[in-house]
Amino acid sequence: MYTIGLDFGTLSGRAVLVDARDGAEIAESVFDYPHGVMDEQLPSGLKLPPDWALQHPQDYLDVFAHTVPAVLRQSGVAPADVKGIGIDFTASSPMPTTYDGTPLCFLEELKDEPHAYIKLWKHHAAQRQADQINETARQMGESWLPRYGGKISSEWFFSKLLQILQERPDIYAQIDRFIEAADWVIWQLTGLEARNTCTAGYKAMVQDGDFPDRAYFRALDPAFENVVDEKVGREFAELGSKAGELAPQMAEMMGLPAGIAVAVANVDAHVTAPAVKATEPGIMVMVMGTSCCHILSSTQLGEVGGMCGVVMGGVIPGLYGYEAGQSAVGDIFAWFVDHAVPLEYHQAAERANLNLHEYLEQEATKQAVGEHGLIALDWWNGNRSTLVDVDLTGMLLGMNLATRAPDIYRALIESTAYGTREIIEAFDAQGIEVRELVAAGGLPEKNALLCQIFADVTGRPFKLSGSAQAPALGSAMHAAVAAGIYSDIHAAADKMGKLKDGVVTPIAENQTVYDKLFREYKTLYDYFGRGANDVMKRLKAIKHEALS
Repeated sequence: MYTIGLDFGTLSGRAVLVDARDGAEIAESVFDYPHGVMDEQLPSGLKLPPDWALQHPQDYLDVFAHTVPAVLRQSGVAPADVKGIGIDFTASSPMPTTYDGTPLCFLEELKDEPHAYIKLWKHHAAQRQADQINETARQMGESWLPRYGGKISSEWFFSKLLQILQERPDIYAQIDRFIEAADWVIWQLTGLEARNTCTAGYKAMVQDGDFPDRAYFRALDPAFENVVDEKVGREFAELGSKAGELAPQMAEMMGLPAGIAVAVANVDAHVTAPAVKATEPGIMVMVMGTSCCHILSSTQLGEVGGMCGVVMGGVIPGLYGYEAGQSAVGDIFAWFVDHAVPLEYHQAAERANLNLHEYLEQEATKQAVGEHGLIALDWWNGNRSTLVDVDLTGMLLGMNLATRAPDIYRALIESTAYGTREIIEAFDAQGIEVRELVAAGGLPEKNALLCQIFADVTGRPFKLSGSAQAPALGSAMHAAVAAGIYSDIHAAADKMGKLKDGVVTPIAENQTVYDKLFREYKTLYDYFGRGANDVMKRLKAIKHEALS
């Protein structure tokens, strides 16, 4: 018996065909989105303002058309032996549709309207609306706000929908359903609209089974009073349950039998926890790629400053699932390699038969902790936790004429580890235990120095996923539960979950130096992040004026 997990990322979607008996990954296929991330212009060439990030829903349908037939061909597995399919997605990446699920951007008259497209998770142009959502909630004493660390992000569901209402009320009026891309994909697979509890809880302010009341939405904007009933809906589907059965048209496109189980959608980071056997309290799962999501389950309910949310059953049934995150990790390293490394290092990497990341890692590994004399703030794409402020920007301090590219590369890695430690300390302050770290994703797979630095900076043992495609594996595991192969996700994790042998343990002498460096990071973090010096925001305002 087999299941298929599909992981929809920022730049591509991938399918993994998994043996449900033991989690063996039989075949995988990746499809790069033809439209990619639209952060400069629409397909027509229409220019987008700063801080926009859109995607095209056709790309997601193309993932199904290309990857599922590919894994069937590669594996030789008979389609009749595939019993279920599951998906995970970046979030919050919501989209406007008609009543039947047709994306507004598919309509000829709206193809050049930016608000008709999917607002990708890193769409930050709704910061003004997020500020309004937060201030109104504070003024009204809304009890749900502390469940999100005291701040709703511009990256989340209602910030983006309120932006449409306030900037283009005519487009807002044409929206019949505003839905997470994850749930829209399930709608396409089954013909049924099923909104998952995970994105509803973490990204759409659903706590204890319901949204904020109508009076709150009315206070944001009178036209927003009935937004839930008019545009969203109040029914949620539990993780691991069956959303429906694969519809004949989609089955034909993918080469699968119609009627197989389709699991309720999930979020890429959250679905990774069972894939790395993190089904018990106290294990922080870090899905590390372009950004980093931190997922933690606990028996305790706490209000952790700056977290992205806490939801009962949001990760593992019966446990409170916490989410925090960093808006850029791999993106920071990629920025440096793509834009700021001198030619001599490119040439040296080529001579060593290494890519530039590998070469810089090799050179940075030769350094003692603190040797480069640098410290950085990891805010190249804003701060998701614990400050929840997309208008913050990156900083590098301590450079002189002897500073070299490997120094900066190492300092950037360290900055992301400091950001994770800041998140862990916020949990510690509320008595929410973080015993160990488990990392999944491309970054820890490729960068041993990063793994050691994270262990040293946080003082926690650092384990690695046994799968290079952990989110897709997690989705395949949820498909196995939805198909009735396993009774629950604990049973599926026991048989299908994977961890690599070995643990990266903290080095005591490194910890001592990193404790000193983290105190310096924390000073800068508070100074630039908590209002003492808003120079980053002033510079950003000047930039926007220059571009307008």
